[in-house]
Amino acid sequence: MSHLSLAFLRPPLWGLRPSWGLPRSHALSTQPEPYGSPISRRNREAKQKRLREKQAALEAGIVGKSKSPAESSKAWTLKEIVLYEIPTERGERKDVSGPLPPAYSPQYVEAAWYPWWVREGFFKPEYQARLPQATGETFSMCIPPPNVTGSLHIGHALTVAIQDVLVRWHRMRGDQVLWVPGSDHAGIATQAVVEKQLWKERGVRRHELSREDFLREVWKWKEEKGGEICEQLQALGASLDWDRECFTMDAGSSVAVTEAFVRLYEAGLLYRNQQLVNWSCALRSAISDIEVENRPLPGHTELRLPGCPTPVSFGLLISVAFPVDGEPDAEVVVGTTRPETLPGDVAVAVHPDDSRYAHLHGRQLRHPLTGQLIPLITDSAVQPHVGTGAVKVTPAHSPADAEMGARHGLSPLSVIAEDGTMTSVCGEWLQGLHRFVAREKILSVLRERGLFRGLQNHPMVLPLCSRSGDVVEYLLKSQWFVRCQEMGEQAAKAVESGALELSPSFHQKNWQHWFSHIGDWCVSRQLWWGHQIPAYLVIDDHAKGDKEDCWVVGRSEAEAREVAAKLTGRPGAELRLERDPDVLDTWFSSALFPFSALGWPQETLDLARFYPLSLLETGSDLLLFWVGRMVLLGTQLTGQLPFSKVLLHSMVRDRQGRKMSKSLGNVLDPRDIISGVELQVLQEKLRDGNLDPAELAIAAAAQRKDFPHGIPECGTDALRFTLCSHGAQGDDLNLSISEVLSSRHFCNKIWNALRFILGVLGEKFVPQPAEELSPSSPVDAWILSRLALTALECERAFLTRELSLVTHALHRFWLHNLCDVYLEAVKPVLSHSPRPPGPPQILFSCADIGLRLLAPLMPFLAEELWQRLPSRPGCSPAPSVSVAPYPSACSLEHWRQPELERHFSQVQEAVQALRALRATYQLTKARPRVLLQSSEPGEQGLFEAFLEPLGTLSRCGAVGLLPPGVAAPSGWAQAPLSDTLQAYMELQGLVDPQTHLPLLASRRHKLQKQLDGLMAQNPVEGEAETKRQQRLSVLQMELSKLDKAASHLRELMNESPSSREL
Repeated sequence: MSHLSLAFLRPPLWGLRPSWGLPRSHALSTQPEPYGSPISRRNREAKQKRLREKQAALEAGIVGKSKSPAESSKAWTLKEIVLYEIPTERGERKDVSGPLPPAYSPQYVEAAWYPWWVREGFFKPEYQARLPQATGETFSMCIPPPNVTGSLHIGHALTVAIQDVLVRWHRMRGDQVLWVPGSDHAGIATQAVVEKQLWKERGVRRHELSREDFLREVWKWKEEKGGEICEQLQALGASLDWDRECFTMDAGSSVAVTEAFVRLYEAGLLYRNQQLVNWSCALRSAISDIEVENRPLPGHTELRLPGCPTPVSFGLLISVAFPVDGEPDAEVVVGTTRPETLPGDVAVAVHPDDSRYAHLHGRQLRHPLTGQLIPLITDSAVQPHVGTGAVKVTPAHSPADAEMGARHGLSPLSVIAEDGTMTSVCGEWLQGLHRFVAREKILSVLRERGLFRGLQNHPMVLPLCSRSGDVVEYLLKSQWFVRCQEMGEQAAKAVESGALELSPSFHQKNWQHWFSHIGDWCVSRQLWWGHQIPAYLVIDDHAKGDKEDCWVVGRSEAEAREVAAKLTGRPGAELRLERDPDVLDTWFSSALFPFSALGWPQETLDLARFYPLSLLETGSDLLLFWVGRMVLLGTQLTGQLPFSKVLLHSMVRDRQGRKMSKSLGNVLDPRDIISGVELQVLQEKLRDGNLDPAELAIAAAAQRKDFPHGIPECGTDALRFTLCSHGAQGDDLNLSISEVLSSRHFCNKIWNALRFILGVLGEKFVPQPAEELSPSSPVDAWILSRLALTALECERAFLTRELSLVTHALHRFWLHNLCDVYLEAVKPVLSHSPRPPGPPQILFSCADIGLRLLAPLMPFLAEELWQRLPSRPGCSPAPSVSVAPYPSACSLEHWRQPELERHFSQVQEAVQALRALRATYQLTKARPRVLLQSSEPGEQGLFEAFLEPLGTLSRCGAVGLLPPGVAAPSGWAQAPLSDTLQAYMELQGLVDPQTHLPLLASRRHKLQKQLDGLMAQNPVEGEAETKRQQRLSVLQMELSKLDKAASHLRELMNESPSSREL
């Protein structure tokens, strides 16, 4: 009794009528329909409809081209969901003793396999060392640790897909593979999420709790929510070694972070100083460069900002007059986009060669707000052609001004506080005001004093905090910094010398530029969640005056106390130490991940075997922020580059080329593509997010437009295959759901092919050893040659890590070579009695080798189908396709016959020409006889070996050869296949000229109308004109064919009945 359960979907989600009957694959039917058998009215109507659609497409100028796996698209109809319902304990092997379901269903295919893979230890290097094909080499990678705060999006899915495909290939190849999973504690993001949750659920702010109590809440949240990423990774089929999973806040990582901080400090590469940092007033913390979103503004723009009661204007250049001291009518006008920083101005600067201000060099100016005297200085960094050529200097709130102030010995004046309000330095009239409220007050005062000189639209770039949406301020803060210049020089040399390979190579330019201009790295963050900095302030209650702070660093407070005792000369027990309350930048612990995940600073076996990593694969947007920092710290702390090769993929965008953004409503959870999701659920996810009402409305509308019927179920294998089918190392990847659906259709093709093959093999089939396999016909030899070529192309592409080439090779073999050609050609042969033994052996090898080639990209489908193949006698089969040997090009080289492939490509061209001829005469059911005639004797011999498959594939009857010089039978249609080859097709008794001539005339009229319209168009330039010319060529060719067919039909009408009977 069958254990299959057919669980139908609920009423249509996508506005399409469900097809409740499982679709039957006519092309792969195990019982080919005999020629001339009765066809039901329904089938006849369906065929006529398809013919009309083909003809309409032809008349519309649709030219069939070879499409990539992710380009072709088919209309989607709801499918039955087939569930695997055989009772199977988690981790037990899936029961594959029953028959395959009639159609591919991702939920059925993907059930049960992953827990079994994990339980059997297939993903562990220790298991792989025992494989028969073991090479003794290692291959190690670490996953870019995703933020524990939430879930993976489609960009993460691309990273996982690429990494897992490479990992699975190396594993099947026989390498000992270690792929380390992990997640990042995401200091700012996690703290912000937990703070919002506490306020939403309990009405409690962070500062109302103690640090310890708040951290308990964060750990509680992490335990409850942090598992979602693991579930997503498993759903994607990621073959990670879960026993080695890491978290950047676990005990091992904490030890590594502390050790790294201490070592860098002792090496003089870590110091504490007061410098300008990126500051988020909303978060009240320094933030990293990657958390700063530089938003271009075209001019005047109003933005709503956190903590500000009204919208704030940006993109305006405000002109302010600074009176020249001692000259009542003289003034210097400066332009600023930040009038709220005016109280912090300590000078006005001009270019030394600017003649407009030469007479004012060395003079004093009156500050327009305070009236205090400030110098007019000259500095070559000033751009005299911008604005008035004079700029205000605010060293405490501008990086460029800080550098200028340092050159001229100017003391900075901090006027904006950590919370974004104005400081006491500004005076009582501004103190405590929100900086953007103070802006309006300052402008009002300037107007009152007659020092306001107007405003104008001004394009600018506004730095925003990506976490809070607030405008980033530059504040002077005492923080811990990593000296990067010396380490950066080493990183630049590593790429220059080839010791570190960046792929694609065009990223080298950005790398070299970054490290040649690198500044010191601020690693302090004013948070509670994260690695607390292992630095201690020595408190001296008896110190007098403004004595400089004394800081010590240690792996523990006891160690720090010993250091402090040596520095102060006092007993350690008498000293009072206060630990720095700040935590380290999340990127600091992430930069250690390649070696901390392997046990560093302990000298572990994993560290000795798998470090440095073989490859680092990640998105190109992380090249400098993460990859660069790993190289800096890895080289410094371990003495080795953390990896020698870096593979960078492009950004995933939506089908319109837009960046994935929550506010656009186009951020997709991979599971929604894998399992399908209704529009209502997508909209609910948006509402559960943190978008403000205006953003929510825009995002919801965009979602309704992009996914009006939700997202259909596509499956993991289809998603992985689609993501890898793009040339991910070049331009950004524009992903559409229709592409993934196309890959699901490809999965269904493979599924039906295996159902057919398994039906042919039967239960008693015994495979021959691969080395003994001998093709019994030219078409058998051809498919084996194509299989060997596919293995070669896959091997080459894997070695160069060009996964799109792997997908194209596999798509071409499975769809265009095996399904479209060989299976169709071999069906009549298999119907012979007795059945020849050769073709089943060929089919088995195609299935076995083809599925192993496919396994890294489509692990679930490959496993489901490969497990059902019989084992070769005399060898111990691998328990899983995931650890079976990957087919090597060398072992299949003896099957390669390039010359035979070239010959068969001519046969395939003949097949296309004969099919087109049948379509011209609308021979939908008839199987006309065909004769081939060549003026080259050798060419006739070429076709003689393929006459039977030629007739089968072209859907014709018997195909024969007409000797050179012999006249063709009267009334047969003619089509040139090449300069030397002609085809003749029988029409007598198959075509009624009186019926077909009006149809041809109608088609010709439509095509001629299209041609006239195109000819009337004015020529244009570029790609559009190329397409127009191609379209003209196609139309002219089709018209020529129709004219020839009409002429031939008229000849048939003029012939006497007796001659037609001959």
